[in-house]
Amino acid sequence: MPQPPLTPSVEDSRRRPSLRFKRCAADPTWPAPAYGSEWASGLDLAACLDDPVVLAPGERRLVPTGWAVAVPFGYEGQVRPRSGVAAKKGLTVINTPGTIDSDYRGEIFLAMVNLDSVPQELKRGDRLAQLVVSKVERPEVEIADELPATERGSGGFGSTGF
Repeated sequence: MPQPPLTPSVEDSRRRPSLRFKRCAADPTWPAPAYGSEWASGLDLAACLDDPVVLAPGERRLVPTGWAVAVPFGYEGQVRPRSGVAAKKGLTVINTPGTIDSDYRGEIFLAMVNLDSVPQELKRGDRLAQLVVSKVERPEVEIADELPATERGSGGFGSTGF
């Protein structure tokens, strides 16, 4: 399978949307969200906490990231958990994926929950989630008395097998 070029072409750079971030953290050196590897899909979002926070089992908390973002019109930001944090600590983003609409300009908060059986400590700089940007289509809404028939019909929740 051919690999994409390491350096984007001029044509690619014209089509690629840009994200404008605004620092909300009081610390002027607070690092911007960044991709963790060359081919990463999401930008890592870190906890912008003054003091460590302990999440008890089952506890939820909004965790500030210290950043706001302008997502381009026609796109959305999806806040997703980082797999290592979920697998190793049982921490996840409870509203996965959390959506950042293109008209939202407030600080990004992470709705974290501890699904582990032991308390988990969150510290300043812990990379807890990632921001993935995706194109959004907004079809027109049409109200109908009937929907087109399909073989599946209204079968759901396992109706096609497990």
